[in-house]
Amino acid sequence: MARTNFEQLLEAGCHFGHLKRKWNPAMAPYIFMERNGIHIIDLNKTVVMIDEAADALRQLAKSGKKILFVATKKQAKDIVADKASGVNMPYVIERWPGGMLTNFPTIRKAVKKMATIDKMINDGTFSNLSKREMLQVTRQRAKLEKNLGSIADLTRLPSALFVIDVMKEHIAVSEAVRLGIPVFAIVDTNSNPKDIDFIIPANDDAKDSIEVILSACCEAINEGLSERKAERADEKAAKEQEEVAEDAKPRRQRRQRKEEKVEEAAKEAPVAEETPAAEAAVEEAPAAE
Repeated sequence: MARTNFEQLLEAGCHFGHLKRKWNPAMAPYIFMERNGIHIIDLNKTVVMIDEAADALRQLAKSGKKILFVATKKQAKDIVADKASGVNMPYVIERWPGGMLTNFPTIRKAVKKMATIDKMINDGTFSNLSKREMLQVTRQRAKLEKNLGSIADLTRLPSALFVIDVMKEHIAVSEAVRLGIPVFAIVDTNSNPKDIDFIIPANDDAKDSIEVILSACCEAINEGLSERKAERADEKAAKEQEEVAEDAKPRRQRRQRKEEKVEEAAKEAPVAEETPAAEAAVEEAPAAE
C-alpha cells in the first residue's frame, strides 16, 4: 500500500515547481508539464519515489542506524525538528557547520565541551567562577546548544542524510557524497539530482509539501524502530530460554552419568566361582565305564 497518494500530494501543493527560466534540465524526467511559466512536477512519479525512499529509511531504522535530517531554510525548520525528534533522529536546522561530516571528530569535541560545562554546573564548579567567566561560559553553552544540541546523541557518522533543499544544503550533500553516505532529498525543479541516491521530486518551499513528505518518511522510520524493538524482544526471550535449557542440561547430564555408572558397576560385578573342594571332588569321582 502506498504511503501517500496523488490527491494528498496535490492538496499539499507538492506539484508546484519553479519558474521555467530557473529550471535544471536534469529534472526533465520528473516534470509533467509547464503552465503559466511554471513547471508542474509529475506527482505519479513522486508517489512511487516516496515509497522507495520510505522503504529504504525503514530498513536503516530497523538496522539501528541513524539518519541525519538537514533543513536550514526558515519554512522547514520547525517541521524537521518536530518530525525528527519524534523518531529520535538527529537533525540540523541552524547553520550547517562546515566539516561536520568530513571532520566529525572536531564536532564531537565541541559536543563533549557542552557536556563538560553541564558537569561544571552540576558539581558546583561553575558557582566558583567570577561573574565575567560565568557569563562567557553561559553564552558558549547557549551557542553550542543552538548549533549542536540536536546532534548531541550522534556518537558516530550517520548512515544517511535526509535533505530538504539540495541547493541550499549543497555543502552537506557534497560532504556526504565524499564519504559515501547515501542522501535522501526533496528535489525541486531548480536543483540538480545527480548526487542524490533517493530522489523525491516535489516542492521544497511549501510547508504543507514538506510536512506531508516528512510524515510519510518518519512513519516508515517509526515502523523500522518498532520492528527492531520487537526483534530484540524476541531475541531476548530466546536467549532466556536457552539459558534455562543450559541450566537444566547439567542436571540431566549428572543423572545420566549416575545411571551409566550403576549399569557399569552391575556389569563388572564378579561371577561366583567354584570352590577348590568342589573341584577336588569332581577329580576324585570315578570315571564312567
